[in-house]
Amino acid sequence: MEARLNLLENPFAAKAIKHFVAVGQAIADTTLPATTRELVLLRASQINGCGYCVDMHTKDAAHAGESAVRLNLVAVWREATVFTDAERAALELAEEGTRIADAAGGVSDAVWANAAKHYDEEQLAALVTLIAIINTFNRLNVITQQPAGDYQPGQHI
Repeated sequence: MEARLNLLENPFAAKAIKHFVAVGQAIADTTLPATTRELVLLRASQINGCGYCVDMHTKDAAHAGESAVRLNLVAVWREATVFTDAERAALELAEEGTRIADAAGGVSDAVWANAAKHYDEEQLAALVTLIAIINTFNRLNVITQQPAGDYQPGQHI
């Protein structure tokens, strides 16, 4: 599979992506746990069918020490016993935030309240921004058909 557009070599796309990456760095500088960030990035990417991002975030999380069991169970987190209540709240927020068009009224008050039980305001802001930015990256990659499989951990750092 060959990408429709090389996002890193196209001058405009590379400039725009540089700003998106800066947002990701701002999120990394918050107190939102790195494990939570990776789980959210992976789950949103699975929902959106972004092979490139699923490849990237699975490999980055594994490289950072995340277990294969937990990575394999992200897609079915509701039935899995390996996630904390806080991680489950973040995954639920990620799902509703990614599937906005599927939910009348967007993210429900119950999902928001559950996330707010586990995360402070800075972390909630980071979660919301993370969900928005991964959905942006997913759309860029899906639209341009970026191939998956060749990503190396830390490649875009």
